[in-house]
Amino acid sequence: MARVRNIPSSELAPDVAKVYETFASSYGPFRNQCAVFAHVPPALKHLMGLLLELRAAQTINWRYIELAIVVVSKLNECHYCVDHHKPLLLVEGVAEATIARLPDTTGASDLDDIDKLVVAYTIAVTHNAQRVPERMFHRLRERFSEAEIVELTLRITLCGFFNRFNDALQIDNELHEARAAE
Repeated sequence: MARVRNIPSSELAPDVAKVYETFASSYGPFRNQCAVFAHVPPALKHLMGLLLELRAAQTINWRYIELAIVVVSKLNECHYCVDHHKPLLLVEGVAEATIARLPDTTGASDLDDIDKLVVAYTIAVTHNAQRVPERMFHRLRERFSEAEIVELTLRITLCGFFNRFNDALQIDNELHEARAAE
């Protein structure tokens, strides 16, 4: 059970409620996360709004975003985020067995060199951001534009924030609730 009350969108100003409902209905099954963020309406409006805008802009291949999110979440042991993003990574063509082994990419035939670079970069940023090797940035620059590198880094670090937020407030997992109701 979450450490704070879930706030329904009906208790929010219309502009914030719109972001809440759009995010909860189209981004993924994140209604409980929105309900907790609703305690701070500007955070809900701007963070969830940012995520919606980034997805719509499609600056970087969504496979790389989901791969990074799952790796960060596994490194941080955020079961909420792993559970919610694993199905999205499956849609991107990564096998369940590969996802189970992440962040280990050894023998993952469904991951190409770019996927493995994304995983390595995600690990480096998550574990020791101030010491990401210049040779890794050289490899990133060979594969990605500067805008893509910035967005990938943004998504990796923002995911770390969401991991800690979800875990500290013990946000209830909608996916577990749905399975229990079946």
